[in-house]
Amino acid sequence: MGTQRGGGSVRSDQAVRRMSAVIRGAATVSYRLGAVDRNAISAAQEKPMNTSEHFLRMFAYDSWANHQTLSAMQAARLVSSGTVGRMAHILSAQKLWFERLRGESQSLPVWPTASLQDCMALTDEMANLWRNYLTPLQASAFHEKVEYRNSKGEPWSSRVEDVLTHVLLHSAYHRGQVALEMRAAGKEPAYTDFIHAVRQGFVE
Repeated sequence: MGTQRGGGSVRSDQAVRRMSAVIRGAATVSYRLGAVDRNAISAAQEKPMNTSEHFLRMFAYDSWANHQTLSAMQAARLVSSGTVGRMAHILSAQKLWFERLRGESQSLPVWPTASLQDCMALTDEMANLWRNYLTPLQASAFHEKVEYRNSKGEPWSSRVEDVLTHVLLHSAYHRGQVALEMRAAGKEPAYTDFIHAVRQGFVE
């Protein structure tokens, strides 16, 4: 009789353990499904960015980075004319490409003579021009081609989105040169990493 009771107790314990395992497994599956549901809801709530919004965001970053670079140059006080000229080139090139997109005549030389104050003013001007240009632009417009002549007078055509991407990368490239020149001169360059701008809320 004692042995039977012991055997029944063992079988009962085994059944309880199996049932507990089933419950834990069901709970794990339920939690994972719940996590998937939560992720799906979160993803659904985040509206995908369209092309216009993407470039508006990138040009907002570009304007912020230009301002930061110019502020660092002003704080350094003594900056070489070559470094200032490189910054002026960034902005005049932006205006040149903007004018090409708009089918307008070139208004500034590619390498203009300008002061830091001139650069600040042109930075603000270009920020407004890009915002007003990009905001109403339809998705199909980014794939359209624009006809223009380069500085050598050669005829070319490029897609609008390629021109915009070129402008952004061209600016970042030369800002890197400005930072290198400032550091070589013992000055502190601006910290213009894109991810830093996003983390700090300078770019949404």
